[in-house]
Amino acid sequence: MKNLRWWVIALIALATVINYIDRQTLSVLWPFMGKEIYPDKTDAELKEVYGIISIVFLFSYAFGQAIFGKIFDWIGTRLGFVLSIGIWSIATILHAFAQGILTFSIFRAILGISEAGNWPGAAKANAEWFPTRERALAQGIFNSGAAVGGLISVPLIAYLALFFNWQVIFILVGAIGLLWLIPWLIVVKSPPGDHPWITEEERQYILTGQKNEVKSEAENAVEYTPSTGQLLSHKQSWGVIIATAAIDPIWWLFIVWIPTYLVEVYQMDVKGLAIYGWVPYLGAMFGAWFGGLLAQNRLKAGWSVNKTRKVVISLGCMIMLPALLMLSNPGGEVAAVLIMATILFGFQTSIGNVQTLPSDLFGGKTVGSLAGFAGMAAKLAAAALTYSVPFLTADGNYTIVFGIGAGLALIAMLSVLLLCPKVEPVKPHGENTGSAQES
Repeated sequence: MKNLRWWVIALIALATVINYIDRQTLSVLWPFMGKEIYPDKTDAELKEVYGIISIVFLFSYAFGQAIFGKIFDWIGTRLGFVLSIGIWSIATILHAFAQGILTFSIFRAILGISEAGNWPGAAKANAEWFPTRERALAQGIFNSGAAVGGLISVPLIAYLALFFNWQVIFILVGAIGLLWLIPWLIVVKSPPGDHPWITEEERQYILTGQKNEVKSEAENAVEYTPSTGQLLSHKQSWGVIIATAAIDPIWWLFIVWIPTYLVEVYQMDVKGLAIYGWVPYLGAMFGAWFGGLLAQNRLKAGWSVNKTRKVVISLGCMIMLPALLMLSNPGGEVAAVLIMATILFGFQTSIGNVQTLPSDLFGGKTVGSLAGFAGMAAKLAAAALTYSVPFLTADGNYTIVFGIGAGLALIAMLSVLLLCPKVEPVKPHGENTGSAQES
């Protein structure tokens, strides 16, 4: 089977589409179903309830990132995804039986823990199935699944809401993930080293291009696989963790609050959300492709991994920063969703390259662990921002929130530039690579 690695990443991207449809269902439906569940609460009180449920999801998601980072390292990519998507699909279906803040929080917690596996799992699959120069593009394809999921989930859920009650919608979208397990188990039988369907040409192309796994005769040493304590003793690890923790809340700000923002500020109904709510995710989709293709193009042109990652990450952050400030006073709903699309374009340009850093810096069983720690930190930061939104926007003004987002974009860029002086395989403390001056 030719180009098997691209089939693998396509399935993971599809899982990510499903992941976002499942999590966005509550976001799209809440401004309307919240009033059905709590008819006596005001709009401000409903926003606070939704904020609490969202924080439970994010804390669980953060916890799940660390858990599933280890799980994927222990049981492998194939079974790790089966466990992750199987549980989150069942959790989505259970939402149909929720009756209030407690039961919603329980089911969102299960959903958050299990959905978190998608990200360290994708980082590990990327490291297993792709040579270094293709990893940013593969990560971009994977990340485009998040954008496509956001792109189609808002109009899809809004359209379904015209025909079905909210309980039926949760059951329908939850069932999709269970169906995904069938092609995954058929196609992904093992890693590329011993997969029965892979061509020998593709196997050698993947393995010889994975710089963290190929040793020169002079090195002829066991690959550096640090313990958790050793991993966290490297400033490069903290560069990845801080960058991810700073940039990720920007994405979650829009994932959680776009429907509420449009309903509150522009008084949109469910049809209005179907018309406008998908536009920001179109920018995200193009950004995911752009960031991956730009990185691949520069690497093929002879740029080092170090220069490529830093330039593309910085470019995305510099796109986000002014756009977030502009969103404080966009003028109208069309301008607002277009500016949001620009922000999410910049975010996806950066994030794919940020997410490849664990596999650029470390190899083997360390990749999933670092990706999990970074993801956990990111979700804790996103939870903090999500918790503050109902209070910072009590008067319907989102200026402060968007200003915080601009500051986070700057922090993300600086953490990579300052804490990752050289994006290359990390050596144990006391060893030098001899190439520190390479740009």
